[in-house]
Amino acid sequence: MEELAPRRQSDRPRGKLRKGMYILPSLFTTANIAAGFYAILQTVNGAPGEAWHLDFAAKAIGFAVLFDGLDGRIARLTHTASDFGRELDSLADVIAFGVAPALLAWMWGFHLLPLVIAPDLRQKITELGSVACFAFLMAGASRLARFNIAKNPVPSNPGRPGKRYFVGMPIPAGAGVIAAIVHYSGGSPVNSWWTAMSWLLMVVVVGYLMVSTWRFYSFKDIDFGSRRPFRLIVIFGVVGASIWFFSRPALFAIAILYMASGVLWRLQWIFRRKTPPAPPPYREASPTP
Repeated sequence: MEELAPRRQSDRPRGKLRKGMYILPSLFTTANIAAGFYAILQTVNGAPGEAWHLDFAAKAIGFAVLFDGLDGRIARLTHTASDFGRELDSLADVIAFGVAPALLAWMWGFHLLPLVIAPDLRQKITELGSVACFAFLMAGASRLARFNIAKNPVPSNPGRPGKRYFVGMPIPAGAGVIAAIVHYSGGSPVNSWWTAMSWLLMVVVVGYLMVSTWRFYSFKDIDFGSRRPFRLIVIFGVVGASIWFFSRPALFAIAILYMASGVLWRLQWIFRRKTPPAPPPYREASPTP
């Protein structure tokens, strides 16, 4: 009995450390919420003469995407995933990737249209933009709800089963498209009615892609623990340097290419489905003895 006492005492710090590890993913989730709230504040303060507010809001959404990717990966690496963490992460995603980009899209593309546009036309565009941004928000919330209740979130149509793909574009990617376009413009609001109508179409398309059954690459099959991660180091180095020195075109290209990848995979599946399978090779029947 005396020999077991020291072991029990030495196990207590490890138990406390283990419990403390559960806080680490939640800290990144909290940072996600903070970035989304900051983006909302900057968007509300946006004005035609102070475009940097909208640019800062777009950057905050970009940081929220980074925090959202880190909290889940850290939870898996430390084996500290919990129901509380998953619920908190979903609520954070609604704020940072639903409310914040929807408000940013409305302010940047519709509410701050120049007053030189005909008042009736400007009002109609603003009203249509409000509907489109609300549809984006509802699509993102529906995307999260579908993902949370899905027992096997694998695209059965189209694509082969596997964890390499998401069913529909994830809501962080949808918010990233909105933020990347705003950041590419430097935060300068839309200044013509035809550009506003193009922006309305873009917001609707992004919302549709989130609730669609089209497949998007999930990056979950990347093995960071491989013995030879040289390719990953080079790729992440190039991407990181591009974002650091050329953030506007780099983030814009990454967001648009990821969105286009789902469309291309869908078209490829449609063409393969329409192509009839090749007939089996003809075999001449062997004569009966």
